[in-house]
Amino acid sequence: MAEIFITRKVFGEVIEILEKEGHTIDINNTDTILPSPKLVKRARGKAGLVSLLNDRIDSQVMNELSSLKVISNIAVGYDNIDIDAATRRSIMVTNTPGVLTETTADLAFALLLSAARKIPEADSYIRAGKFKNWQLMQPQMGVDIYEKTLGIVGMGAIGQAVAKRAHRGFDMRVIYFNSSRKELAEKEYKAEFVEFDELLSNSDFISIHVPLTEKTTHMFSRNAFKRMKKNAILVNTARGPVVDEKALVSAIKNGQIRGAALDVFEEEPKVHPELIKMAENVVLAPHIGSASIETRLRMAKMAAKNMAEGLKGNKPPNLVNDAVF
Repeated sequence: MAEIFITRKVFGEVIEILEKEGHTIDINNTDTILPSPKLVKRARGKAGLVSLLNDRIDSQVMNELSSLKVISNIAVGYDNIDIDAATRRSIMVTNTPGVLTETTADLAFALLLSAARKIPEADSYIRAGKFKNWQLMQPQMGVDIYEKTLGIVGMGAIGQAVAKRAHRGFDMRVIYFNSSRKELAEKEYKAEFVEFDELLSNSDFISIHVPLTEKTTHMFSRNAFKRMKKNAILVNTARGPVVDEKALVSAIKNGQIRGAALDVFEEEPKVHPELIKMAENVVLAPHIGSASIETRLRMAKMAAKNMAEGLKGNKPPNLVNDAVF
């Protein structure tokens, strides 16, 4: 059987699954991200590597890990791994798709609601002892969600789950921009396919659900914010660098858009300091899109099963780079 290195603290069920297969487990049993030299030192000689989305597994790391056969990423995205480099070395890379769709869609809508109705601001107001009486012109007056227009950028599984909530729960008009038409979403949720510029100019709320690629990096730039409605709220639960945070800060300060709700950040875990100051316009969350107990456990167990199958020489259920098999 094989040796496996797990880069961060995980659920005990993950270790149980792999140990039942006869594998030997070494784990960094903390939540500290290991810098590349330490990660290489711990993973050297191992056949398996269980990683998290903020572990950078690049070509240089792989050069040092000649025994590596499987990288099992506990995440849907895998932009933290150099897939081409792994494929050249015949290293299988797997991810954990599907299981976090509904949970992430819930969070996206929770952020949208929180920003629209100023929930964090209202919470702080009460905790500070400022709530003395009901006022017609309360400082926490937000904006309505029902029957407004939601623009979805990236109509994959999560985007469609958000569309379902918007259409069925809030009678929202749903428009979307995607690399291809999604006829089922158009039928089920009356979603309308539009070009990106049209989505920007017509949406009261915009929810981002695209992967991070060269094309999507800074997709929301200074020019994009100029095209948005002045009352628009931007929600990002995808990847931080899709949004140019400096441009976002400027757009909010200049009144080009109403505000934003962000679960991911351009230089995560760093957050632009101006965003932190914008308590009245911006809602912030520490990358909790999939952070329910049930979902995170399912993700971790899926990663363990991917690893177990790969080390048997079988094709893992969620193999990213099919060319290696």
